[in-house]
Parts: sequence; C-alpha cells; structure tokens
Amino acid sequence: MKYLNFLKTLTILGLFIVCSCNKKNTDFENRKVSFNSDWSFHLNDSLVDKDTIGTSTKWRTLDVPHDWSIEGKFDEKSPAGYGGGSLNGGLGWYKKTFKVAAADSTKITSITFDGVYRNSEVWVNGHFLGKRPNGYIGFQYEMTPYLNYGDKNNEIIVKVDNSKQPNSRWYSGSGIFRNVWIETTDKLHIGQWGTYITTPKVTAEKASVNIETTIKNQYKEDKKVKVTTTIFKEDTKVTSVTQDITISANGNQIVKQSAEVANPALWSDQKPELYTAVTEISFDDKIIDEYKTNFGIRDFKFDLNQGFILNGKQVKIKGVCMHHDLGPLGSAINTRAIERQLEILKEMGVNGIRTSHNPPAPELLDLCDKMGFIVMDEAFDMWKQNKTKYDYANDWDKWHKQDLIDQLLRDRNHPSIFMWSIGNEIPEQWNETGIEIAKELAAIVRLNDKTRPLTAGMNPPVNMNIDAVTLQFEKKNVSINPLAGSGVLDLIGYNYAHQTFEHHLQNFPKTPFIATETTSGLQTRGYYDAVSDTIKKWPVSWDKKFDGGNPGNTVSAYDQVQTPWGSTHEATWKIIKKHDFLAGMYVWTGFDYIGEPTPYEWPSVSSYFGVVDLAGFPKDVYYMYQSEWTNKTVLHIFPHWNWKAGQTVDVWAYYNNADEVELFVNGKSVGKRTKKEDDLHVMWRIPFEAGTLKAVSSKRGKVVLEKEIKTAGNPSQLKLTADRSTIKADKKDLSFVTVDILDDKGTLVPNANNEIHFSLKGNGKIVGVCSGDPVSHESYKGTKHTALAGKCLVIVQAGDKSGRLELTAKANGLKQATIVITTE
Repeated sequence: MKYLNFLKTLTILGLFIVCSCNKKNTDFENRKVSFNSDWSFHLNDSLVDKDTIGTSTKWRTLDVPHDWSIEGKFDEKSPAGYGGGSLNGGLGWYKKTFKVAAADSTKITSITFDGVYRNSEVWVNGHFLGKRPNGYIGFQYEMTPYLNYGDKNNEIIVKVDNSKQPNSRWYSGSGIFRNVWIETTDKLHIGQWGTYITTPKVTAEKASVNIETTIKNQYKEDKKVKVTTTIFKEDTKVTSVTQDITISANGNQIVKQSAEVANPALWSDQKPELYTAVTEISFDDKIIDEYKTNFGIRDFKFDLNQGFILNGKQVKIKGVCMHHDLGPLGSAINTRAIERQLEILKEMGVNGIRTSHNPPAPELLDLCDKMGFIVMDEAFDMWKQNKTKYDYANDWDKWHKQDLIDQLLRDRNHPSIFMWSIGNEIPEQWNETGIEIAKELAAIVRLNDKTRPLTAGMNPPVNMNIDAVTLQFEKKNVSINPLAGSGVLDLIGYNYAHQTFEHHLQNFPKTPFIATETTSGLQTRGYYDAVSDTIKKWPVSWDKKFDGGNPGNTVSAYDQVQTPWGSTHEATWKIIKKHDFLAGMYVWTGFDYIGEPTPYEWPSVSSYFGVVDLAGFPKDVYYMYQSEWTNKTVLHIFPHWNWKAGQTVDVWAYYNNADEVELFVNGKSVGKRTKKEDDLHVMWRIPFEAGTLKAVSSKRGKVVLEKEIKTAGNPSQLKLTADRSTIKADKKDLSFVTVDILDDKGTLVPNANNEIHFSLKGNGKIVGVCSGDPVSHESYKGTKHTALAGKCLVIVQAGDKSGRLELTAKANGLKQATIVITTE
C-alpha cells in the first residue's frame, strides 16, 4: 500500500501500578515516562485519502489521550447508529518525531499503549511493530532494533481504523484514547506487568506476602544477580527479602519470594490501606532495575449464606456499572475526570464499580485502589457470536486468549478487584458452545490468578418467564441457564431478573450470588410527569421500536420509569437489602453515558440510565441511595416549585435518621408522612401555590433537618461554581465549573434553558461543555451550550504555566459571571 512506501521514504500498567513512592531513587524515575505530548494527527475524511497518507496530508498537532469522534457532529445517518451515540468513527493517523539519547543505545526501549480504539497498527522508522484489534487492552512493543540514537530523529506512526461501524452497542470513541509511555530499561530487567503479589494468609496479627517477579535477561550471557524486594507503608520500611539467582542468556525467570507483615493495615472499602513493594535487581553491587508495585492486604470470601465477607465483616456491595466514556470529554482518558466521577459516587454511598463491559483504563483501577471500591473487572461483551456487525467477535478466534491474559497480568495486583467477569449477556450462554468457551476462559483466569472468583453477567441465570415467576416456582418448573448450571463459575451473576433473587438458594444451593447488573431505571434530570405513583415500562419490549414516551424524548425523574427487563431503583434495592445471602448489586448505571438512549432512538444520543447525568449532576434518585447507603443525614425533597396555579403536584421526600417528615407550603402544614414497612420515600399530592415549599424531618419530636424549595422568578443572572479553584499547571488537570441560572433573588430557575457562551483568559482552555440533556446535539467541544433545568457544565483544562484563568459566562438578557481559577 502507498503508506508503506511513504514510511520507507521518511526522513527521519496493569499488573503493576507505578506510584510516586516516597522512597527516593532518582536513578529510575525515567524508567517509564509519558509519551503523550506533541503528536500530529490526520483524519482520513475523504475518498481521495482512502487508506493512505502522503506528502499532501494535512496534520494538526495535539496531545494524547485523544478521541476524534467526540469532536464531530451528531449525525442521524452515522453508521454507528444512535446506539453508538450518532457520532462517526473513521480512519485516523498519528505520528510523532522523537529522539533517543546516545547513552540509551545499550538499553531496551519499548513503547506502551494503554488503549487504542480500534484496530491499531504501529510503525517506527518504517518498521512494522504490530497490530492490536481490541481497543480496550494495553500492549507494548520493543523498538530497540529500529531506533536511531543521539541527534538523529525517530518517527513513530500509528494507524487507527474505526471505520467499520457499528462495532459497539454504546459509544466507543476513536483514537489513541488512553495514555502512551516510553519505557527504558537495562537488558536485564523486570518484564512488563512483571510482578504478582498475593497475600494467602491474613489475620489482624500478621499477613504472609508472596511475590513472584518475572525477570528478563536480554544479554547473550548468563547473569548472576541479586533480587531484593522491600515493602513500604508510605515512608516506612516494613520488611525486606533478598535472593541470589542466575538467569540464563536470553532467558526469562520467575523469582518467588515470601515476606511477612506484622499487624497489617487491612485494605477495605472504608479504609483503603495500600502498601508498596519495591523490587530491585542488582548486578556487581549496582542496582540496574527498580520496579514498584502497589498492593493491598485483605481477606475476603463470597459466602453462600452471608454474602460478601471482607476482613471478617459482612459488607453489602453497593455498586454501579460504568462505561468508559467521560461524558463531554468523550473516551479520552483523564485521571481527574475519573476521580471526580468516583468522588460523586462515593458521596452517594457507592462502594463498588463494574467495568462494563471491557478492561478499564489503568487509572480507574489505581483510583479504586486508593478510594476504596469493590471492582468487578470485566473482559468481554461478546465471544464468538456478534452483537453488532463489526464487533470484537470477528477477532475472537485470534485474539481473545492474548487479550484476556494481558488483562489478568495487568490488573491482578489491584486490591480493589474482587472478581473477574468473563462476559456480559453472551449469546452462547444458552448452549453447549458457551460452556466450552467458558471452560477455556476459566482455565486462563485460574492459571494466572487463583485469588479471585469468576463470574459472568447472565440474563438471567434462571431460564424462565420472569413475569410469571411465582407461578413457576410453585410448580417447581424452573430450568437453569446452561452456563449458570455448568459449574464453571464461582459466583452466579444475575443481570436483572430481580424477581428471582430471593429464590437463589433454592436454584443454586452451592454457588454464591452477585447481581452483576440491576435496575435500568430511566430519568431525565429535572423533568417530572404529573402523576408519580404509576410504574411505566419503556420500551414495551427490548426488540420492538418504542412509539410512546413524552414530548421532547423526556423521562420522568420520579423513580417510576423502568425497562421491561429491569425495575425501578427502589424495587431491586429493597430485595438486596433484605437478605444476607445476596452479596450485593451493580446498578445500571452510575453515570449516563453517550449512546444507547433507551427507550428512545434519534434524536436522543445519550443514555437515561444514570443515577448521575452526563454532566455529573445528580438526579433525584441519587438521594434515595444516599439515604440508604450512607450514614449521612439526608433530607431531599422534589420536584421544583414552579408550576401553574392550582396544578396538582406530587412531592416526594427521601430521608433517613428521622421518624417522619412534615411538609409546609408558605408556612402552612400539609401533613406529616412516615415510611411504612419497607418504603424508601414518602409523598404528598397537593395543589401548587407559589412561594416556599419546606420539609422538616424529625426524630422523637426533635428537628433533624430542614429543606426549602422556592418558586423562582424570571432568569436574571448566572452563577459559576468550580469544583476546585486551584489546579495543577500540567496540561492535564481540570476544573469542573457548574453554571446555575438564577432569578434576581438568587433562586435556581428550574425551567431555564438559556444558551450560555463561555470565554477563557489565561494559559488554559475550555475542553468540554454539557448540560446532561440526552437530546442535545450541541458539540461537547464548543464554547457555548444550552442549559437543562437551569444548569450547565463547563470544563477548564490547565496549561503548562502557573497563573490565573478567568472564565466568563454570558447569556442574552442575563447578568454575566466570571470566576478565577488558579494554576500552579
């Protein structure tokens, strides 16, 4: 092909988590360095380019991670479809010129990509390094034989082919959307994902720590070396172990070491304690390689009767499923953006994350380690049988084994991971082919990690008419999903079928329970149907076009709309909450995501499933979970208080730590309400009267909390609130700024949908705008956006210089607002 000729004429984490350990050793700070800056990018968006690049190709300079699809326009005719967010893929090229120091000519130099979506091919100085179809798993190529050293340039070119659509059931993004690294080591070094740390025996008094280290010798002669692993808790050395070995020429060797930690600080979701193992290789009394691995010490099991036991205590997994996109940032990974999502979820009471339905970015797992989340690490959304025409099933036979092994080796040291999922709603689960594939995958998992149970998201594990579940059980005419009954899985994973949860011990008397995916409740933030106590199932069926719904493709934000395969949020949690043997649940989903806009099609382009919307603004049901899943004292009343005079309005309250709630309209009580039996909210049906709606919760007659909602006047002004007013000047850090539209008295105007324009002064840039509206077709990468229910979000990214950023928001007829963000 032409691009190969062009190349010839050119003039030229994971298994481990690299940490900023407080143990100082500057000799190895550059073992792994970022390779994200100053790439050139070209998108083949014409028939002339086809599958080529040439001398006339136009390039633009950018940093990766990068998602080119999020930069495009929403397109009703996009081959990705509304399921893929109606954003286009295509064929993209990246190139980067770089130099390698002459002193490194005797070393090994590799390039690591944490994820490229999808079908990436890589060349350096015209030499083909390899291809990787899977967009979600990291990979590494050694470049040493092909590099120029000293003053001579090198050029790397990456081709990314996401042109065949659809290849996903949700928005995937396109490009080098995760981090890129250059790794430089001695010829004798610890390999990629080269340590494996387990803690087979854990008590309050001591913990045994086993370390397996894979060492590579790329010298032509045997080497006698000393391998020392030192365990640290923050600044403090805990213990150390040393071993002398001889490793053969051009050989790999696994070194096994054991240590003991006295009075270990145990990792938990409430207190995620971490240790660091620093492994050093010494040759002739000189340290030639150093490798750092974060790990945690914890003891856990999934019990048939007691659910999930962590460090001897029963813990209910209160989790959410998360897709990999970051809302208006698309799929380009950003550590602060992930951290913000996790902070919002932690505040809600979430203690678990399911990486639906693919290997996540390493940064997510690193943060889950540090913040305390119980992770289900999932590998595949399909096996051999396609779900969309061009998806990973086409690559299954050649690549699934390598991709799964790499995921296991990369991720198995993370203390936050408590289970592996080998698949989600796999069509083959219903036949013998699926059982054979599951056995193969299970063998791969257990060969590489025996410390965690295996599951899969089955739909459902009990093959039955769940609408007639009671009748079926009475007749004892229940058949088992072949995969669930195969004995391959250590945990029976339920996707939905909440009516069957209480019968789990009858159906699976030997295998513990985990609700891999639940609920699928639907809401549009800030929109409310007139009557809230009727349950609506939208769409009628998963395989039928939905012709109903509301004007503007809205969905009521009362917890009253569900998919036919799911439930309301309250319904499933009530069941999980009631029984000890139900280990926990992962709600579909924590955040809204781009694509899959169930129950609607175009013009909707993002989902309605999230407890939190696409911009990161909580929907009302967030506070139901917060009242149930946290010890925080909660009182949340809704909806807003802007209606027509005399209109009947249903007012809900989520509350806890109180006996009752009394509601007042303009100082007049309209009644007290208390939760009966297993109720999770209370309700008043009252006529609207402009003014102040006030709720007071009380316990034994004493006031616990008071909350007010006021009728807003006309939009008058804008208010800007930054989640952080000081950020790092590192070209990566972000400040998420909430824009509120207020009346002249400072009350949020809940029906305001003004178009807001943004400008920024200083060394930084606006990288995202969003309102959380699933029907909006405005670019997430613009400098203007229309608010939804009186709110909007703008994301500011720091440059590389310290100083002040001044963000200004303007809208016609409203008083503008400015906020200062400091970078340092």
